[in-house]
Amino acid sequence: MPQPLAPKEAAQFRTIIRSFEDKQYKRGLKTADLILKKHPKHGDTMAMKALILNSQGKSDEAFPLAKEALTVDMKSHICWHVYGLLYRSVKNFEEAIKAYKFALKLDPSSAQIQRDLAILQVHVRDYQGYIQSRTAMLQARPQLRSSWTALAIAHHLAGNLAEAENVLTTYEGTLKSPPSRYDIEHSEAVMYKNSIIAEQGDYQRALDHLETAAKHNLDRLAVLECRADYLLKLGRKEEAAKVYRLLLDRNSEHTLYYEKLEEALEIPADDAAARKAIYDEYAAKFPRCDIARRAPLDFLSGDEFRQVAESYLTLMLNKGVPSLFANLKHLYSDSFKKDTLREIAEKYITSQDIDSESKDKGEAAALYYLAQHYNYHMSRDLAKAHEYVDRAIEKDPKSVDFHMTKARILKHEGNIKAAAEMMNTARKLDLKDRYINSKCAKYQLRNNENEKALKTVGLFTRAETVGGPLADLLEMQCIWFLTEDGEAYARQGNTGLALKRFHALNNIFDVWQDDQFDFHSFSLRKGQIRAYIDMVRWEDHFRDHPVYTRVALDAVNLYLKMAEKPSANGTNGVSEEDALEKKKAAKKARKEQQRLEREEAERQAKQDPNKGGQAGDAKKKDEDPLGLTLAATTDPLGEAMKFLGPMLQSSPKSIEAQIAGFEVYMRREKYVLALQCLNRALGIDAENPRVHEQVVAFRKLLDNPPSDLPPKVVETLKAEFKPSEETADLSKFNEAFQAKHQDSPLHVLSAIKAKLQLGVDLAKCEKEVAGLVDHANATFSHAVAALETLKSWRSAEVNAFRQAALAKWPNVTRLSE
Repeated sequence: MPQPLAPKEAAQFRTIIRSFEDKQYKRGLKTADLILKKHPKHGDTMAMKALILNSQGKSDEAFPLAKEALTVDMKSHICWHVYGLLYRSVKNFEEAIKAYKFALKLDPSSAQIQRDLAILQVHVRDYQGYIQSRTAMLQARPQLRSSWTALAIAHHLAGNLAEAENVLTTYEGTLKSPPSRYDIEHSEAVMYKNSIIAEQGDYQRALDHLETAAKHNLDRLAVLECRADYLLKLGRKEEAAKVYRLLLDRNSEHTLYYEKLEEALEIPADDAAARKAIYDEYAAKFPRCDIARRAPLDFLSGDEFRQVAESYLTLMLNKGVPSLFANLKHLYSDSFKKDTLREIAEKYITSQDIDSESKDKGEAAALYYLAQHYNYHMSRDLAKAHEYVDRAIEKDPKSVDFHMTKARILKHEGNIKAAAEMMNTARKLDLKDRYINSKCAKYQLRNNENEKALKTVGLFTRAETVGGPLADLLEMQCIWFLTEDGEAYARQGNTGLALKRFHALNNIFDVWQDDQFDFHSFSLRKGQIRAYIDMVRWEDHFRDHPVYTRVALDAVNLYLKMAEKPSANGTNGVSEEDALEKKKAAKKARKEQQRLEREEAERQAKQDPNKGGQAGDAKKKDEDPLGLTLAATTDPLGEAMKFLGPMLQSSPKSIEAQIAGFEVYMRREKYVLALQCLNRALGIDAENPRVHEQVVAFRKLLDNPPSDLPPKVVETLKAEFKPSEETADLSKFNEAFQAKHQDSPLHVLSAIKAKLQLGVDLAKCEKEVAGLVDHANATFSHAVAALETLKSWRSAEVNAFRQAALAKWPNVTRLSE
């Protein structure tokens, strides 16, 4: 039991709690000190003071004080509850749950402790514990619908669908009168129960429930979609077709409705005429419907395709629809359709009845389409792309779209500098367009113009934000900018700022994970159950998004380079070249710091003195704004694991993730884990050039295992390593790989790297890499990869290779860096 207080101090203690809830922290601390002055060992007051200190960001003071509070009053549920709240604030959820359970044992009737425990259990996906907590909360307050719904959710998430349905049915049986038709919470609960029945696979019962309980549901669209889906799955296709027609009348642009209608009408996939008839019907019924005219192009072929494509292209070009190419480029996987679309567009330009005077319709639109056609990777001819886009710009020199396409063409030529300049020209044509502003900033970052890009994107950020545009971008979680900014700094060798951006991006993903916390209770209060279930399931795999994989790979690759540098010259010291690079980086960092301070001073000077400083703008000072502490880490491989672990767990089918995992584990001498990554990579793409390098490296390791590696481990590794026979000659294995992929410059480059691992003379390998510039299939991207390899070897061939590559691709920016 908590230590008792006199009435006056008890009233003051209640004031502390209200002050904490109202975020009046100074007042709360002052009141706490008054109580502690009289009762210095009052555990509850010490605990509340610790909680307030933690809310002020003083966790270093809060934790010792909370432990002291527990020492003086181990039987206080308030002390244990506060201890759990402190651990929750630092994301130590396991310890927080333990503390909550101790608090609950001391005060089983506390609804607040029970609620905090339940929320934390679902947050960490402890569904069995969540069921127990929600059962206890239901028994305490059975009159609340949310208590029943929460228990149903707990069973649902745990996979107990029948029990979840039973909980909802039991609650419905307790209702003395049916809820109002306009009760949103009831309406949502009915549809949630229906979704649980459907998830059990009992579609007939789900349909019956839909026709009775959900007949007048407020979510009419969900009811129609579910009814159509259930009827289709039950084989009642004629009825399903009627419902899908109702849905198409509501939204004739929904592609899935057309596909389901075809299935309901039992139209075979190869019956193009019958399928086209459906789309023609809705094209006539809804003259402005685009999908009804465009979708038949997906399945038509031959003359039928040509006829429909010509009609569609003519209509769209006459209107000057800018998104025409984006709508049709998915057809380019079929060479006949790709060539036919080009021919129609070219024929359109030469026709007599086109609008040749308009700046954005008719001829101008056709020129724009053809410029995009020849710029697309499946039909690329950059010379022709330039020709058509220049003709389009000549017709409308102020078109943002035309100039943007010109910038993209320059980018695909490798001329990043000219592309960034052209995109900036496009931006100036419409200074109020945020999209073109963002595209311009992105191209400037690709050209390693970080400061310039920040100023560009800063035109659309809040001027009053403390810390300037970058702080606003961080607050808005502007992932694309931070990713490009970090990659640009990495290319320039500014390791500190690159890592700063990658860690900021990782923090954003952590915030997304933490953001679900409030929704565990909010969704129950608002009754949005189906959306909540979708959110929980999305949160379970949101890190498998390609954006996170890209960020994690950038960070891991940068840490791998940092791990290699100390031994680059064969010693534990640092080469003169590396020392010079560090000096340059430090000089850049000092300049960057001075620039940031100067801009902040200017911003402060421009601030309206009448407004004063806003309390909401006060933010925790960044102790490492340039990432110097991050760059100075002594354990880069350990830091890499912070990115690698989640990536391997969430994206096991990403070959880039497995390749990065192998590299990290090999350097950490975790050979079993490295082999696991290698085997997974081989299962994804055994012919990948990087995977081949790793196969050679691992086989070489097995041939000469480290002396400290136990014999049993070596034996296990050999048994699990399948790519090449133990007796096979590695050099011949590598030569066979090179011969097999002689037409691919990247595969040849990997084979040459493998030769170096196998002891071939470095000078010979350098000559072979330098010779790739003359490879028949070499592109400028292959040349850039070869140049990076020579740079990593500190080769004397670098300058000669660069000159030869620039002679072949004179405008490629990356070759001249």
